[in-house]
Amino acid sequence: MILKIKFFLALLAFFPVAAFAALAPDELVRKTADDVIATIKSDKDIQAGNKSKIYKLAEEKILPNFDFEKISRLVIGKHWRSASSEHKSQFKEEFKNLLLRTYAVALGKYQDQKIEYLPMRMKPDDEIVTVKTEIIQSGAQPVKVDYVLTKGGPDGWLVIDIIIEGVSLVTNYRSQFASEIKSSGMDGLIKALSDKNKSDNES
Repeated sequence: MILKIKFFLALLAFFPVAAFAALAPDELVRKTADDVIATIKSDKDIQAGNKSKIYKLAEEKILPNFDFEKISRLVIGKHWRSASSEHKSQFKEEFKNLLLRTYAVALGKYQDQKIEYLPMRMKPDDEIVTVKTEIIQSGAQPVKVDYVLTKGGPDGWLVIDIIIEGVSLVTNYRSQFASEIKSSGMDGLIKALSDKNKSDNES
């Protein structure tokens, strides 16, 4: 539960939009966070929990900036190579929906947290970089959040992992999914994700 709360806070700090794709990774994080937080603050429907607007905001300004192909390979691990093309396609779609719902929940929980951006070390030829931030919240310790981004070709930098207080989102999901694949195979994992997505959409 504590990790989940921290994950919600971490998501609030990173909301990329295509207009900022050409920026350096740290500038991307800073400008896009400012952009979406400003949208939240100016939209009373979102503040009141309007699910339609929250999902639209998450879908339009967040998900297009994730490298779902690479993230899917990372979270499935060794099972990715043996998975069929159909399984890969189905998994990516259900996993994308899972992250969409998670981001939507994060947007709905925003309570004026502040973000501090730490200096970034980056060489001109780096293909993967980490942007370090801290989420400042009243009455609690800062939450350390690292965003791992990779060069996504002409689309600029794309997110491949989020690390919260040293815990990797990719590693966390990989552990969960490995157990499901071991017991039920890829079919079982995809069905479990699909059932969860449908259940949460209906709630």
